[in-house]
Amino acid sequence: MTQAAVPVFLYHSVQVNPPPWIAPFTVPPRTFAEQLDLLTDSGHVVVPLRQLVAALYGGPPLPPRSAVLTFDDGFADFHTTVAPLLADRGLPATLYVTTGALRGPGPSVRESLFPPAAMLTWRQVGQLDALGIEIGGHTRTHPQLDTLTRRGAQEEIEGCKHQLQDALGHPVHSFAFPHGYSCRTVRRQVREAGWSSAAAVRCAFSSGGDDPLRIARLMVRADTDRKQFRAWIRGAGAPVAPFADGVRTPTWRAYRRLRAGIGRPYAALPGRSGA
Repeated sequence: MTQAAVPVFLYHSVQVNPPPWIAPFTVPPRTFAEQLDLLTDSGHVVVPLRQLVAALYGGPPLPPRSAVLTFDDGFADFHTTVAPLLADRGLPATLYVTTGALRGPGPSVRESLFPPAAMLTWRQVGQLDALGIEIGGHTRTHPQLDTLTRRGAQEEIEGCKHQLQDALGHPVHSFAFPHGYSCRTVRRQVREAGWSSAAAVRCAFSSGGDDPLRIARLMVRADTDRKQFRAWIRGAGAPVAPFADGVRTPTWRAYRRLRAGIGRPYAALPGRSGA
């Protein structure tokens, strides 16, 4: 695989009236449909995440101008809004779900760090899986994994995988770090748990030199305008992985760990103290 920039887009919710806490990370349906059309009209080929992962492990190279679509958390609008728009265009996608946030009968008790929001049901996740949407893991409760004890992180990483596999009846392979936070120890735990890939955020393009256990993604937010999205389609406006962490990354991680250690974790999600 070459070093060409590969946009791996990260979405959260696609709806008109989101709860305030997720609004900055929400895209209206009309804007989302426009972005999909801009992407395909530009000549990009939207490929399944597994195809990118295979290329990162030395498999067949991606087609020129490839792109990947990913969605985090498991908001209910994926079933009602996102999936139909993808199906109309024949586009593949990966949905990373936080198992403790899913509603209805299933293999887990409802428990997550999310403030109130409409989330998918276990039944809907099974339906999406049957339709060909790749279902990936996003932990059980959506914590900042790099601030947990080794055992705590293991329970989130392995527990999520077991719950999804029990519910879907087949192995799941793709994982995403909540908030994009990880460290070498957490990434090793992800690999040891049997996940073959893990997505970060990094606000960057992926590439042939990217780490399959730290795939760089571009987060599409409410304030991502057409100019920015077009720049990403052109392969501009963001760095290309791999690249070194910023000098502030270790300090920021240490600060969040300190907060967690004194029982006052950094509130990574607005709208809920200590989320």
